[in-house]
Amino acid sequence: MAKKKERVVVYIDGFNLYYGLRDSGWRKYYWLDLYKLGESLCRLNQQLQQVKYFTSKISKPRNKRKRQEKYLSVLGTLNNLSIHYGRYQSFREKCSNCGRVYYDTNEKRTDVNIATHMLVDAFQDSYDTAILISADSDLTLPLKEIKRLFPGKYVKVAFPPGRSSFDLQNAVATSFQIFEGKFRNSLFPNRVRLPSGYIINKPRIWS
Repeated sequence: MAKKKERVVVYIDGFNLYYGLRDSGWRKYYWLDLYKLGESLCRLNQQLQQVKYFTSKISKPRNKRKRQEKYLSVLGTLNNLSIHYGRYQSFREKCSNCGRVYYDTNEKRTDVNIATHMLVDAFQDSYDTAILISADSDLTLPLKEIKRLFPGKYVKVAFPPGRSSFDLQNAVATSFQIFEGKFRNSLFPNRVRLPSGYIINKPRIWS
């Protein structure tokens, strides 16, 4: 009788991954098939059950918003992938040199959303192994609590390129850097057909 494969759920901190790719000069890998990426992180005795992608919709500048909308539409074609949204919050800043007042935005709720999903999924026994793609140290405590409450479950942290966290590394048994080959082999085709028949082309600026 074949041994039952371990169930894996992958949790992706969208902006942490995006900025890791950007800061590494790997814009060509923005067009990622996140399910393929998740599968590439699984061992032969594991079966990927679901990928959960956490992000926030941007409103400006318009060209970036359009590119994100395209990407989110393409992600929507993937089975067993769900998208979970946080939000952007505006805040007022004052330049200490010139005194000029300007407004900036911060992404909110992503770490809380990830922590909630990982804990709820553990309680509902949705995975044997959870893989977190992030280097956000704010997620250290939830990972420690999963380890304490569910000693039979295994949590790994996969760091985006150029990013790491000593706290996360010490909260789990296994952590590793995602190397370039994983991204290179996990891209969507340049043209993706939506269920409606509409064709979405990879943004040229990401080539």
